[in-house]
Amino acid sequence: MSSTSLRLPSMVLIPLVICSLMAVSEGNFNADVDITFGEGRAKIMDGGQTLSLTLDKTSGSGFRSKNEFIFARFEAEMKLVPDNSAGTVTTFYLTSPEGPTHDEIDIEFLGNTSGDPYTMHTNVYAQGQGRREQGFNLWFDRTKDFHNYSIVWNPEQILFMVDGKLIRVHENLERLGVPFPTKQAMRLYASLWNADQWATKKGLEKTDWTKAPFTAYYRNLKITPYAGEKIGFTDQEKIDLHRVQVKHMIYNYCDTYANDTECQFVRSIQPGMAPTTAPTPNTTTAQPSPNTTQPAPNTIQQAPNGSNIDPTAWEDKKCRGESRFPAQALALLDLFKEEEM
Repeated sequence: MSSTSLRLPSMVLIPLVICSLMAVSEGNFNADVDITFGEGRAKIMDGGQTLSLTLDKTSGSGFRSKNEFIFARFEAEMKLVPDNSAGTVTTFYLTSPEGPTHDEIDIEFLGNTSGDPYTMHTNVYAQGQGRREQGFNLWFDRTKDFHNYSIVWNPEQILFMVDGKLIRVHENLERLGVPFPTKQAMRLYASLWNADQWATKKGLEKTDWTKAPFTAYYRNLKITPYAGEKIGFTDQEKIDLHRVQVKHMIYNYCDTYANDTECQFVRSIQPGMAPTTAPTPNTTTAQPSPNTTQPAPNTIQQAPNGSNIDPTAWEDKKCRGESRFPAQALALLDLFKEEEM
């Protein structure tokens, strides 16, 4: 480990006293949510602790929080549709009222054919501008048991977490002219619906209605308003974030929009690009010209086009659920102690 140092983000939030409009949720679906559609396909059980959503050929189903919030942590345990779920989408997301300047923060699980990866798709809309997608093939079967998924939304950052592990950080870059959701209250929404025109392998795999009905489960819903607290990350959390993004991220909007202001900035501070290391003194390499500026040793570098991967490759990678990084980047993970992910 001593021969390689990774440029990892040093992120501490500035405390601001901006709270949600309502108090912390009670953790009870009966008290905290309204069923939005489905005509009986959404069911609350276990005294309000668990909610199931069902999709059949006629309709899907969904719910939303009774209250709106400005900045909060939203979390729930979810168990997804098992076996052949191709064409289905299971969601957990925040949105302001629809309109040309709406804000939205998404977690969507894109269904799969049996045995294929179940993609966790994330996205952020601010003032009507989206296309900030990152997708992940997580390190466990999302259908066998419940797992915790969290969206932490505060004035400085949006954090996406899985079982308490940080997998994505979306920074507030309003100072660079990049929109960020700070002004509109949002509700939590969740749904299970059919999107077989695009959800699985770009729509090539359709929903198999002979497997219907499809059911997903939510439990232990918790919404905690932001109260100006500081959020910092330990070195291990930064390493975990880097590991997830290298090993489990399968697409990233900055691979396509590498020249965007936010992508140029994010690439400089976040481990979203594949790391490479400078050659050691014993490595034989071509000699640079005298006027060439050499990178500092032992740092994350980027290719001349702004990315360390082929920017045309991610579309195919995301369909197969493969890592978006080359083998030499994945090999760097051997520098760290491997855990379950």
